[in-house]
Amino acid sequence: MRSTAEGFASRADTAACRRMLRGGSRTFYAASLVLPGGARRSATSLYAFCRMADDAIDHGTDLAAALLDLHARLERIYSRAPARSAVDRAFSACVIRHAIPKELPLALLEGFAWDASLKRYDTLSELLAYAVRVAGTVGVMMALVMGARDAEALARACDLGVAMQLTNIARDVGEDARCGRLYLPMRWLRQAGIEPEIWLANPRFSPALATVIERLLATAENLYERSEAGLAGLPLAFRPGMYAARLLYAEIGHELARRRHDSVDHRVFVPWQRKARLMADALIAAAARAGAGAGAGAGVRAAGTTGPLQEARFLLEPLQAAERPMAPLERPGERVHDPRIEGRVAWLVDLFERLERRERSAARTG
Repeated sequence: MRSTAEGFASRADTAACRRMLRGGSRTFYAASLVLPGGARRSATSLYAFCRMADDAIDHGTDLAAALLDLHARLERIYSRAPARSAVDRAFSACVIRHAIPKELPLALLEGFAWDASLKRYDTLSELLAYAVRVAGTVGVMMALVMGARDAEALARACDLGVAMQLTNIARDVGEDARCGRLYLPMRWLRQAGIEPEIWLANPRFSPALATVIERLLATAENLYERSEAGLAGLPLAFRPGMYAARLLYAEIGHELARRRHDSVDHRVFVPWQRKARLMADALIAAAARAGAGAGAGAGVRAAGTTGPLQEARFLLEPLQAAERPMAPLERPGERVHDPRIEGRVAWLVDLFERLERRERSAARTG
């Protein structure tokens, strides 16, 4: 078996990362399952590192110490001498194999630190800067795992990650406020006649708040649309999962609109039947574009979309200036498996139905 230093995590380390995600990051775990084998292992390692870093900062008692430790671990990961941890070893193999620049996980750690310090955001631009760090970075790293190197493809992957983060923020306004967190742009709140600190002390839904949430979702929707070109440029084997992620997250915003944008008094979720339909839509969209372009990036260049978000330029322009080598997606002898579309639809529908039943059962017993 090839070593971590050569860019392949051991099966034991990958299995440990998978168990970690299955226990506490079911969305990430489910998302990784729709990827081909080699990319699935790399995505599992990437998600496990993100989860480990987030937990270390969010649940630690000393933010400065936690950040110092994570930065030291990241240095060892990129020096090909990771700490004796399955997550560190697996993520080290991932960054070697896919030539992931250290600036990406460093920016992610910065975003996690902003979270832990309960940082507030006055303008949309400041909020986008946060979303680029905690979610755009993950989108770009996932694009690199999937073999994307085109500048526009990476910009669109960042757009998708940011859109998802804005959707999460819109969905969790009440939950975040009850934990003392506020992510909505404070300037927008004041423009709607809401004083942020007074509202945070007693968070309530109102038509004025609905206009702010609606405005945020409109920004997310624009980014989802921008991301479409990048999805079209991915190899066919990766498109179903990425289209599904794009449609499922956007549907959270659509469901929130149906509920008058009230995410203070209600927890919005997408019923599994609608998830199943969206999964089918994603697979149809991926299949329809199968002959639209040859290779990663072809669809992106044809679409002629814009460059990266202004708030992401610090991260993406250095990437665009350097040619990143392509990394193999599979171990030697392995094959990227592209099952029949009908079979993938049935499998994904079953997956979401099982997850939904499990969540309902947990709610009844909790």
